[in-house]
Amino acid sequence: IGLEAFLPSSQISLQNIKNIDDYIGQEIEVKIIKLNDERKNAVVSRRELLDEERAVRKRDFLGTIRVGDILRGKVKNITDFGAFIDLEGIDGLLHLTDMRWGRIGHPSEMLQIAQPIDVMIIGIDYEKERVSLGVKQMYDNPWLDVEAKFPVNSAVTGRVVNILPYGAFIELEEGVEGLIHISEFSWTRKVNHPSEFVQLNDQVH
Repeated sequence: IGLEAFLPSSQISLQNIKNIDDYIGQEIEVKIIKLNDERKNAVVSRRELLDEERAVRKRDFLGTIRVGDILRGKVKNITDFGAFIDLEGIDGLLHLTDMRWGRIGHPSEMLQIAQPIDVMIIGIDYEKERVSLGVKQMYDNPWLDVEAKFPVNSAVTGRVVNILPYGAFIELEEGVEGLIHISEFSWTRKVNHPSEFVQLNDQVH
């Protein structure tokens, strides 16, 4: 109809736009966010429409999922404390402590951006519209039958996963670690530090 409006680059998309020229010639829906009758100009936003659509999708999504559901998602972002997983356009947080039963120092040890991943819904905050996710919850806790697998006085083999001044932690299987106290390394001589006997990733028995 011959009416022009101004679309700020910050209002084009939910993400930062690298090249605005990519949108030239495209037909898009926008929302009028500012109108000046005297100057006959308007400011519009596509981002606000996308935000509203996302909010509706999020409410619909939260209404259909239940704790215990297993969904396929994609890794969207990785932080020191966990990873954000894209679930049908809705982000869920997979915390570092819920990734595996075994020891893990950083999420990048098992995840990378855009990686598909199956996750379990372990918490839903309807008020804050947040979803908590887990991977280890899809598998049995290895400590449930630890006494049957590793009886007292049995000889076992494990891997050294941490060394501290008072002893070394040995991983018997993922999620199950035992401590060799510094006093248990030798019957015949004084041990000043566990590193005199073992190093990280050593196999011991």
